[in-house]
Amino acid sequence: MQSFCSTHGIKAELQSAYLFSGVNGLVHRTLERFSFSSQVYIKTFGEHVGFRIFMDAVLLSLTRKVHLPDVEFFVNLGDWPLEKRKPTEEIHPIFSWCGSNSSRDIVMPTYDLTESVLETMGRVSLDMMSVQGNTGPAWPEKNATAFWRGRDSRRERLELVKLSRAHPDLIDAAFTNFFFFKHDESLYGPLVKHVSFFDFFKYKYQINIDGTVAAYRLPYLLAGDSVVFKVDSAYYEHFYKQLRAWEHYVPVRADLGDLLEKIQWARDHDSEVRIEITKKSSSHVDIRRSFRATLQTICFFLNYDYKVVNLRGKNLKMKDVERFVK
Repeated sequence: MQSFCSTHGIKAELQSAYLFSGVNGLVHRTLERFSFSSQVYIKTFGEHVGFRIFMDAVLLSLTRKVHLPDVEFFVNLGDWPLEKRKPTEEIHPIFSWCGSNSSRDIVMPTYDLTESVLETMGRVSLDMMSVQGNTGPAWPEKNATAFWRGRDSRRERLELVKLSRAHPDLIDAAFTNFFFFKHDESLYGPLVKHVSFFDFFKYKYQINIDGTVAAYRLPYLLAGDSVVFKVDSAYYEHFYKQLRAWEHYVPVRADLGDLLEKIQWARDHDSEVRIEITKKSSSHVDIRRSFRATLQTICFFLNYDYKVVNLRGKNLKMKDVERFVK
């Protein structure tokens, strides 16, 4: 990880660069260590800040498990990564749920994955153990069609639905909601009813294609007993570097030009695909790894370098703090 510039004095710059343009909500967080415990202070910027509850949960969980240094950093509450500076420039310490090939945010586990980890066994939610316990019928009884459901959050998804209509014997793809391309609903509709996520695994093949950014369903698809066809993307989540094409998923070109060919290949090599890809992908996804990654990702930054973002000697004024998380 490269050294990040001190957060002192960058608040106004961040607001100018990211907030006033209407791109995203941002949470500006300060963790200050006391004698026996850490306290979490938060200052929120922007309008769309509802997802901050997930960061409250994970940070408070951390304060009960580790001793935290006095440190200040930023959390991006939107979908798109924000830090676009060059490696030669000072980089802001911004945590995001998604990274890209052109950004340098610190990528952490997504809000829904974090929530499912923290709330596991506490209430009903979509989590890894639930998926691993609901993987559908036995492999020979699964439908040998590539399956996808979702909303119209990327033009490539429109092309996927179009491809499905031309080849219904290979692909079953349809929209459950229109938002971005409502004017094209007559071309790519009609809408279909939502399908339980567990029912996805009645199909042998799952298509993972970007939405506004990376499709956050990927870890759950990998946990099921199906083969994932992952469309190439410039976006990534915190665990993508651990994945290997043809070992954990079948790679597909971003323009979908080879999707039909690869679905047919999977059909023709059914036993090989079942053993070599499905088993490895599902065993790779472990609920304990997800939780450990949640802790390690943030702890790594918090303990990275006191000299980089150290607040020692600075008196934190309550007027700078919107609320005290407790």
